[in-house]
Amino acid sequence: MEIIDSHCHIWPEKVVEKVKYYLENLLDIKMISLPTAGNLLRYMDETGISKSIISSVASREDQVLSINNWLFSLHKERFIIFASMHPFFNGFKEELKRIKDNAYGIKFQPDFQNFYFDDESIFYVYEEIEKLQVPLLIHCGVQLNSKIDPKSSPKRILKILNKFPSLKIIGAHMGGFLMWEESLKFLAGKNIYFDTSDSVRRMRRDLLDKFFYKHGFDKIFFGSDFPLEDSKKDIQFINSLNITDENKQKILSNNIKNFLNI
Repeated sequence: MEIIDSHCHIWPEKVVEKVKYYLENLLDIKMISLPTAGNLLRYMDETGISKSIISSVASREDQVLSINNWLFSLHKERFIIFASMHPFFNGFKEELKRIKDNAYGIKFQPDFQNFYFDDESIFYVYEEIEKLQVPLLIHCGVQLNSKIDPKSSPKRILKILNKFPSLKIIGAHMGGFLMWEESLKFLAGKNIYFDTSDSVRRMRRDLLDKFFYKHGFDKIFFGSDFPLEDSKKDIQFINSLNITDENKQKILSNNIKNFLNI
């Protein structure tokens, strides 16, 4: 089966050691690899992954342009670029047009970028993203190191779905890391796509079955969250599920290919 990883992170060589030190201490985890483009490509080859969605989040507005210039220069055959955007970046309209021409989507991480996903003061940004039909990958649920005041909880995501029904949202971590009951209640069955990163092996099997029943198999993408998780284990888990081979193939690659027209 072809495999496409819908959720990976890498950083430029000049900052990657610093990023690794910061994230490992912040999140209290050990990365499986130094998150460089070369290491990701090697890992993809080892695990049989043909393409990966990559992103590098701008924690500040002034980082947007430099991060995107770097992302746009990367390996287009193997990498599907989801560009950086900050909701308070003044040049967002012009940059969204550049992203439309050079990437497949954008990534928001409200905890790192310090904003609430349903903050009405940034609705004009969502209006522009919706108008351009740029897919938006959003971290959902609590942050790995904190369960306090999640900035992109399933309820907050639902508010945006209702306000912007044509917005193409990928809810990372099955719509709510460590908040899967709430995601099942408020998001499953809605016009939203989920990725499996950090989630499917952690969820109760009966809860995962309820997601499949309510949401179906056409709007779920395999994602690993490289370099935080080992994609081999998630691929093995998905292949072990008591679902049809057709639905496994949808999750592992066909759905994201249809979604992005690749």
